Amino acid sequence: MELTRRDAAAALAAVGAGGAVAFGVDRLRGDGSDGPDASGQDPPAEARLRETFVAAAEVLYPSEVSGIGGFVEGFLEGRLGRRDHADGIRAAVGALDDRAVSWYGERFAALAVEDRDRLLREIGADTAEEDPEGTTAERVRYYVVNELLLALYASPTGGELVGLENPQGHPGGTESYRRGPK
Repeated sequence: MELTRRDAAAALAAVGAGGAVAFGVDRLRGDGSDGPDASGQDPPAEARLRETFVAAAEVLYPSEVSGIGGFVEGFLEGRLGRRDHADGIRAAVGALDDRAVSWYGERFAALAVEDRDRLLREIGADTAEEDPEGTTAERVRYYVVNELLLALYASPTGGELVGLENPQGHPGGTESYRRGPK
């Protein structure tokens, strides 16, 4: 199944982020710089955020899914529109990269898929409760893992993978409820 940027816009609309502003929203920082965030630390550059999210999606998404790069980038651009949420994403990605460099010698996106999967498990992101203010595992779970799973399953194409042919927020009318799944 191929995910598209159109799926990303549909997923954004389903979660309440305006699909019309889904693209190019990361420019809202004013001058377009990646200056210090609220914590005073330099956040990861936008390109690093995209690389990391695509790399994490390659671990989290089922193998039959293709078109991950454009889909994830489109969804991420829409999610970076809220400053507080964007700061949390940047901090979680920075923490994930710090652990990757410390434990594996390279940033998360540069690791092999198997090592990325192992790292996510080793930090506990696979079992942690999601908490935007919590431990590294809880923040990575909230801002990276859950964001990517939300994007996938809120999209029409991703929803089909788990039998949700008409995810919440997508039209289908009463006819879609009368007939069974495909």
